Amino acid sequence: MASSKIFIIALVAFFAVPSSLATEFTVGDGKGWSLDFDYQGWATGKEFRVGDKLVFKYTPGVHDVLKVNGTEFQQCQAGNDNTLALTTGNDVITLATPGKKWYICSVPGHCEARNMKLSITVLDQVGSPTTAPASQSAAIPNAAFSFYGWISVMVSFIGLVFV
Repeated sequence: MASSKIFIIALVAFFAVPSSLATEFTVGDGKGWSLDFDYQGWATGKEFRVGDKLVFKYTPGVHDVLKVNGTEFQQCQAGNDNTLALTTGNDVITLATPGKKWYICSVPGHCEARNMKLSITVLDQVGSPTTAPASQSAAIPNAAFSFYGWISVMVSFIGLVFV
């Protein structure tokens, strides 16, 4: 009886982990999405993964957020693909696919002259079968493996206590 309860708890914890590992990044941290900030510097060292969220905070009507392609990013101008800019001032973008992502403020002069642009690379979800560990990170356990290890230890401990 106790072992079936432990199994159910472990199963629930196992499937809850991927969603709980998602990270919410406020772009620019306390500075938000604003003029004259080094967004590439802000992104350096951060690991963006599928399922994570980018939150762009700014004063509505002053800025916007537009997802663009690499060429449009370099030119700081949107193409003719009818992509609508986000304008709420608290825009949340869930990173749904791996790869390069580019965002700009499409207000004239804000991207090219005032540095309102962000380029990131999104990696697969933690534990995804296509995720290949980098040689450096292979020796350092990530959050998923630490969590699963902790769950294994707890389940073993609980099993010993209730047997």
